Amino acid sequence: MAATIGVAAEIYGSLEMLREKRDLLHLSAWRSAVAGRMGADTRPLTSLVPVRGPGLDLFALMGDVPSVDHAVDNLLHAPVSRLRREFEGLEFHPGHLPWARRVSEGDRDARRELAEAVRACHRLTVEPYWRQGQAELVALSTRGANLVLEGGIDLLLRSIGAPLVRWRPPVLEAPYPRRVEVRLQGRGLIITPTIFSKHPVSLLWDPLDTTQPPRLTVPALRRPLTGTEPAEADASALRNLESLLGRTRAAALHATAEGSTTTELARRLNVTAAAASQHATVLRNTGLITTSRRGGSVLHLITPLGLSLLRPDTLPQG
Repeated sequence: MAATIGVAAEIYGSLEMLREKRDLLHLSAWRSAVAGRMGADTRPLTSLVPVRGPGLDLFALMGDVPSVDHAVDNLLHAPVSRLRREFEGLEFHPGHLPWARRVSEGDRDARRELAEAVRACHRLTVEPYWRQGQAELVALSTRGANLVLEGGIDLLLRSIGAPLVRWRPPVLEAPYPRRVEVRLQGRGLIITPTIFSKHPVSLLWDPLDTTQPPRLTVPALRRPLTGTEPAEADASALRNLESLLGRTRAAALHATAEGSTTTELARRLNVTAAAASQHATVLRNTGLITTSRRGGSVLHLITPLGLSLLRPDTLPQG
């Protein structure tokens, strides 16, 4: 199970949810607070939500990183061939076609404008709600881990996403726009909790990329998304964490909540890369973070255990 589908996919998913006409259940208060605040600064991205059919795959263009800075950097350096491929066949509003064409052709200024719009949408639709959202993501990941401990992978696959997902060994059946058979061929399957998703359950699968495992997204929200918690609670939790880990290491754990490379970690802690790597090693060896390679760098990301120390309110209830 993944910790998150990434900030880019959550941002785009939030825009798709704003277009939904049906009742959003746990997102009604969120939509009421956000809907009337979209403006010119968000338009370069909101105009890229198609009028019908599938949406733009920001996950493919910006990755599953939890940091908006890292996601934007991926967008600015995405190959033009990938941009063209992701825009192909999408049904944009006729008035937005020239803009979509500029972006898909890799226009440098258009990319920068889109990047700023991604940041603007993040500040409005995701960032103020991320504390609660992240707690829900961790809770679902923890439930998944507990299911594996109780009954193995079989119990996990029978429980996640039911009744939309059906486990009929050795086949897992999940919703998809057309009937298709996906053979994992040793790649595995990543189950990914999401906060904002137009579909209750969906399969993300790139038939042209045989190296990446498919992802099954499942909804994480179990209570209404209402916004940020009081700042005093954050400050108190951070002081307690500093007493436990020390100020620098507590700051390092805090930085990994949004995902951080070793270079980014060193810059945020104002230490050398070697010192940042040492702090990351200690946190990883105690199960508070994970480290995975992303291209030429490594990404440090907090674990559910680490997040429960950083934010005690993320501990599973019941």
